[in-house]
Amino acid sequence: MNMIINISRREFIKTGSLIGGGLILGVIPGFNGASGQSSQNFAPNAFIRVGTDDIVTVIVNKSEMGQGVYTSLPMVVADEMEADWSKIRIEPAPVDPAYNHTIWGIQGTGGSTSTWTTWDQLRRAGATARVMLVKAAAGIWGVSPIACRAENGFVFHDETKRQFSYGSLVEKAAQLSPPQDVPLKEPKDYKLIGKPVKRLDTPSKVKGSAVFGIDVKVPGMLTAVVARTPVFGGRVKSISDEKARAMQGVKFIERIPSGIAVIADNFWSAVSGRNALDIKWDEGPLAGFSSMKQRKQYAALSKKTGAVARKDGDPGAALAKAVKKLKAEYEVPYLAHATMEPMNAVVDLREDGCDIWTGTQFQSADRNSAAEILGLKPEQVNLHTTFLGGGFGRRANPYSDFVSEAAHVAKAVRKPVKVMWTREDDTRGGYFRPMWYDRIEAGLDGNGNPTAWRHRIVGQSIIKGTPFEKALIEDGIDETSVEGAKNIPYDIPNVLVELHSPEYPIPVLWWRSVGHSHTAFVVESFMDELAHAAGRDPLEFRRELLNKDPRRRALLELVAQKAGWRDPLPEGRGRGIAIHKSFGSYVAQVAEVSVNKKDGLRVHKVVCAVDCGKIVNPSIIEAQMESGVVFGLSAALFGEITFKKGRVEQGNFNDYKLVRMNHMPLIEVHIMPSEEKHGGIGEPGVPPVAPAVANAVFALTGNRVRRLPIRV
Repeated sequence: MNMIINISRREFIKTGSLIGGGLILGVIPGFNGASGQSSQNFAPNAFIRVGTDDIVTVIVNKSEMGQGVYTSLPMVVADEMEADWSKIRIEPAPVDPAYNHTIWGIQGTGGSTSTWTTWDQLRRAGATARVMLVKAAAGIWGVSPIACRAENGFVFHDETKRQFSYGSLVEKAAQLSPPQDVPLKEPKDYKLIGKPVKRLDTPSKVKGSAVFGIDVKVPGMLTAVVARTPVFGGRVKSISDEKARAMQGVKFIERIPSGIAVIADNFWSAVSGRNALDIKWDEGPLAGFSSMKQRKQYAALSKKTGAVARKDGDPGAALAKAVKKLKAEYEVPYLAHATMEPMNAVVDLREDGCDIWTGTQFQSADRNSAAEILGLKPEQVNLHTTFLGGGFGRRANPYSDFVSEAAHVAKAVRKPVKVMWTREDDTRGGYFRPMWYDRIEAGLDGNGNPTAWRHRIVGQSIIKGTPFEKALIEDGIDETSVEGAKNIPYDIPNVLVELHSPEYPIPVLWWRSVGHSHTAFVVESFMDELAHAAGRDPLEFRRELLNKDPRRRALLELVAQKAGWRDPLPEGRGRGIAIHKSFGSYVAQVAEVSVNKKDGLRVHKVVCAVDCGKIVNPSIIEAQMESGVVFGLSAALFGEITFKKGRVEQGNFNDYKLVRMNHMPLIEVHIMPSEEKHGGIGEPGVPPVAPAVANAVFALTGNRVRRLPIRV
C-alpha cells in the first residue's frame, strides 16, 4: 500500500487530531480530469463543470455514506457561484491529487472533517466560476464586470436589462484564465448556506436508482466469495475442493492471501461452492483465545502504571488528602461496524488497465494497493466511488483489505469479478472497535469539589502500523486512545491520565467517533458518580466545573431546558445527562428511561443539543444527530463482539443486534446558533448516548452501569 501522509505530528495535533478549523488551499485551475474543458462545458477548476444546457455539475471529493456531503458541499459551491440550485448535479470525484484531503494529503473521507476541510476550498471554487462567468458576459457586452451581477444561474446587466444564462457563457468563459484572488460572500448574503435544503441524493435512493457497490454489474462478470480463517492469524493447512468444483455454476477455486476464493456465475453458486469446501485450518496462536481471558489480562494491566498522557499537579498527594474517594472500573467490548451493505468490490482487469467499483472512504489507498497487486501504474487503475451503504470507518481501511482481496481474485482469474462478503463474513472478519478497560478514581474535598482525578486506560492501538502512526503516536501514547479522556474539560487541579496499549492479533480500526466512543462513557458516567457522592444535581455539578468553558456550559443549559431537567418526571421514569466534545463539536444529551420486568430497559426519549459552529444545512445536522443517537444506542444496549476458542461468537443481526423500530425513542434535536468555526457532525452525536442512558438508569434504579452493553 502506498499512501502519502505529508504532515508532521505537531501539525496534525495542532489541527485538533481531525478537528478544528479549515485549511485554505488554492483551487487547481489547470486540472484536466473529470472537470476538463471541452466545447460543451466550462470547467474553471477541479470541482465545477458548467454545460451549455445550464447544468452545473459539482464534483464531490468526499464519499456519500448517508452523512449528506452530496448536498452540503454542493451548497457551498452553489451559494458562492450564484448557481440555480435546481440545475445542480453531483458527480463523485476520480482519484486525483486535486481531490486530496487538505490535511491528510490523500483522498479520503473520515474524522467528521468533510465540511471544515473543504469550506474555503469550495467557496473559492464557486467564487472563481462566478467571477469568470461575469467577466465573460461583460466582455460580450463591452461593459465593465463591475456593472454586472450574477444571480441564480444568470449574469445581469441591469442598466440595459440584458442577461445571459450560465450555459450560454460556456464558450466565452472557457477562454479566460482563472483569477488568483476572488471576492467571497459575506454571511449576510448567503442564500443556501444555513438553510434546510433538501438532499440531492434522496430521490435516487427512494426510487432505487442509486448505485451502491453491491449493485454494480459489468459484462461477463463473475461473483466470488472467500473462505477465510475462522481464527485470526490462522492459515490453510489442507484443502479438498472436488465437491465444490463439481457444483453447478462454480468456475474457479483459487488460493489468495486472505483465504480460498470460490468464483462462480452468481452469488448463490459461489456461496454453495464455498460451503462444499473441506478445509483444514492451522488456527495458530489464537486458537485458545477468549474474551474472558482477555478481560482478566486487561484488569490486571489496569493496576499497573502506564504511559503518561497527561499529568497536572500531584494527583497521588491530592487523593491521599481527599475527604471522600471514589473508585470504579469500566468496560466496553469489541464492536463491529455492522454496515447495512457488507463489504464488496468489483474489479475489471484488462491488459492495459483496470476499473474498480466500490464504496470506499480511502480512494487513494485502495487505488494504489490494487495497482501494486495487479502490477499496474496507479494511473492505470480507475477507481469509481459508488454510494456507501454505511461506512462508520470500516470502509476507510488503511490496509485496503476488501479492495485488495478483490484485486487478488481478479488477478487469479483474469475476468471481471465481484467479490462479496456475507453478513457473517463482515461481522466475524473484522475490523473491530477495540475492547477497553478503564480504571478510574477521584477525590472530593469537604465541599464536594473534585480535587484529584486519576484515569488509566487499557486497549489496543488502532493507529500503530498505519500510515498515521508517525503523526498520532508519541512516547507510547496513541492520541486516539486517550481523546476525550486526556482533554477532560472539568476544572480539577490534579489530573493523571495513563495508557496501556497491549498488542493482540485482533484487527482493530477506527469506529464511528473513534476513541470518544469509549472515553465519553467512562468520563461522563464517573462525573455522575462524583455528583451523587457530592450530593449535587448532576447538571449543576458539571456547570460549576465548566467556568472556563462557556460554550459547554451554555449547551448544558440548553439541553436541560429543552428536556425539562428541573421538572418532575412521570412515575417509573429516570433522566440522565451527558455532554462531550469531539471533532470540534459539542453535543449534550438527556435520556429518559424506564426499567421493568416486562420490557427491561426502555429508552423513551433523547433530547440532544449540538453546537457545531457555523451551519451549512440544519436538516443534515438534525439527521446526523438522530443517526448518532441510533448508532450509540445500538452499541449501548446490544453491541458486543466476543471470542471463544479464538472464534467470534456473533454472526448476523440475530446475535449482533441493532436498534429496531420498536426500540426507538423519541429524539429531539436543538441546534445552538454559533459563528464559531465549523466542527464535524457525522460522529459527535454518538459519544454522549451511552453515558446519558447509563446515568438515567442510575437515577431510576440506584444501580450503576459500568459495563457495556447495559444489562438490567
